Amino acid sequence: MKNIFNSRWTYRLLSLFLAVMLFLYVNSLKTTTTQQTTGSGDNSTTLTATEHKTVSVQLRLNVNSDKYFVTGYPEMVKVRLSGPAALITATANTQNFRVFANLNGLKPGQHNVTLKQDGLNRSINYEIIPSTIKVNIQPRQTVSFPVTVQYDKSQIAKNYIAGTATTDVTSVKATGPESEIDRIQKVVAQLNLPQDVNKSVNSEAVIEALDNQGKTVNVILTPSTTQVNLPITAKGHSKKVPLKFKAKNANTDQTYSFNSATTSVRVFGSESELNNISSFTADVDVSDVKDKKTKTISLDANANKVTGTDPSNVKVTVTTESK
Repeated sequence: MKNIFNSRWTYRLLSLFLAVMLFLYVNSLKTTTTQQTTGSGDNSTTLTATEHKTVSVQLRLNVNSDKYFVTGYPEMVKVRLSGPAALITATANTQNFRVFANLNGLKPGQHNVTLKQDGLNRSINYEIIPSTIKVNIQPRQTVSFPVTVQYDKSQIAKNYIAGTATTDVTSVKATGPESEIDRIQKVVAQLNLPQDVNKSVNSEAVIEALDNQGKTVNVILTPSTTQVNLPITAKGHSKKVPLKFKAKNANTDQTYSFNSATTSVRVFGSESELNNISSFTADVDVSDVKDKKTKTISLDANANKVTGTDPSNVKVTVTTESK
């Protein structure tokens, strides 16, 4: 046994074994280091990767909107973004930048304008689509127009008739470029009626400006809606009665007289309702009348126990005197 450990071959084999183990250990260290280096490179690639995104943003105009009216421009434009992934994602989500057309200093007329941006990080590359737009700058104009009611008469049921439609808005202001204002032929309140309607309609209607071909003119109307009353009753179930005025909220120390171009009204209702009415009484609030005042008042059909009236409101001049 002692001779074995003192043998030259024993030492040689032991040396070989130790050399192999040392080789394997060193090789494993190199592999681990390579993997860590590769992993670090992947993270670095992720952090510095370039991303591309296209977003839609609202186009803003730098212009004196009190003096000029601009048409022809798109409401939205696209912006193609490219750059570091984290920045592109944040910018696309927040859209904390703006795209604008600078029209300051331009005279009325048509112009080609290059779009610009403000607020993008310098590390982001961008492309605005379209990069230029054509705009039409015109002097801003505001004009008042009377409002008439428009509706489809074919929607009224057979053997029924419509009286005079009235609105709580008699005129509107139209604002827009001179060229569009000049196109306006009339302003109407478009009243939508249900099919075969056989009773009075009181509904909100959209106000539109129309040209001589009945097409909508692109202007801003103020107000843009109105309440419309359209009396509808059976044919033959109406009659004319004299119109009388009665002071409401009167001062006991004053006397009131009334003068109106409308002396009679047509009332609608059932046969029994028409038999029971010989005159129509309209209440006039005189609490705000000091000497003389002209007012437009609504005719209250319910208070007079009828279905409707034509007209539904009248002008009356109130004069007051001390007793």
